[in-house]
Amino acid sequence: MVRLDLKGLAKVRAKGRTYWYAWRGGPRLSGSPGSPEFIASYNEAIEQRRAPDASRFRAVIANYKASNDFKNLAPSTRAKWGTWLDRIGEHFGELRIAQFDRPEKIRPVIRRWRNRWSETPRTADYAMQVLSKVCGHAVQTGSIAGNPCKGIEHLYKNDRSEIIWTDADILQLKKSCSPELAAAVDLAAFTGLRLGDLVRVAWSHVDEDCILLTTGKSRHRREALIPLYDGLREVLARIPKRATTILTNTRRRPWTADGFGSSFQKAKADAGMSERDIHFNDLRGTAATKFYIAGFTMREIAETLAWEEESVEKIIRRYVGRSAAIKARIKKLAAKQ
Repeated sequence: MVRLDLKGLAKVRAKGRTYWYAWRGGPRLSGSPGSPEFIASYNEAIEQRRAPDASRFRAVIANYKASNDFKNLAPSTRAKWGTWLDRIGEHFGELRIAQFDRPEKIRPVIRRWRNRWSETPRTADYAMQVLSKVCGHAVQTGSIAGNPCKGIEHLYKNDRSEIIWTDADILQLKKSCSPELAAAVDLAAFTGLRLGDLVRVAWSHVDEDCILLTTGKSRHRREALIPLYDGLREVLARIPKRATTILTNTRRRPWTADGFGSSFQKAKADAGMSERDIHFNDLRGTAATKFYIAGFTMREIAETLAWEEESVEKIIRRYVGRSAAIKARIKKLAAKQ
């Protein structure tokens, strides 16, 4: 048996045959393992990987991987996207970039690739998200004129616009959870902070008029500025100061995101809510609803929750229910009259 010490080789068995690739997602090698032809094809693949053909889509992928947009992603996101970029390279890498400037031709190809994961719609949409980002980067760099992924429908259909935590939901959960977890639920519902920011928000972040902290989602480049309105002041007044962080677990230590997540799922089960399609992050929708009904503009909600301003309308449509929107409009009309 030939021993191969070439770095990164990928071995794939399909229909009783064995195929060798220069790397996972890379080009298939020719010749039998260890032969001069095999070694030559491996070396050629590595050389092309270092300097890909500028006319092929593989060059676009390489350019995106080297961009600040990709490097500035959170490490966990980079790792997930790296896997999908390899899959994209395997399927689309040898296509000419010019083909992506012909939407009527390339979109059916993209849909067929996406439909490989049609039985798991979220996965399919995630694949499209990464491919669309790469194509968007190609538009920015002038490689193609438009993003062919735009206009391709999502497979996962789940409108969460009416899925928010109501006061009754929160009361049901509180009946069977610890005071510490109840405090976290209240703080989330009145601030709209993501779990990762919620468990690290400290008393030092509380100013005279607001809570001000950088957000983990933005890699601390953006700030959440949450006014200390009456409801939020009442929540903070009920929470005992046991640590530098506002929230603590039953051992009076700061929560970790994983530890809180486990406790929250147990509390949902104890409250008989485990079958409910309602998530902790839906408390952001509860907060957004409170702000929207209170008359906050889209821009004010964006500044308060550290959301991208141009995405606020989409997020409001997702989280704020129709009835809440009608109530907000009635309130505005009454104020004008």
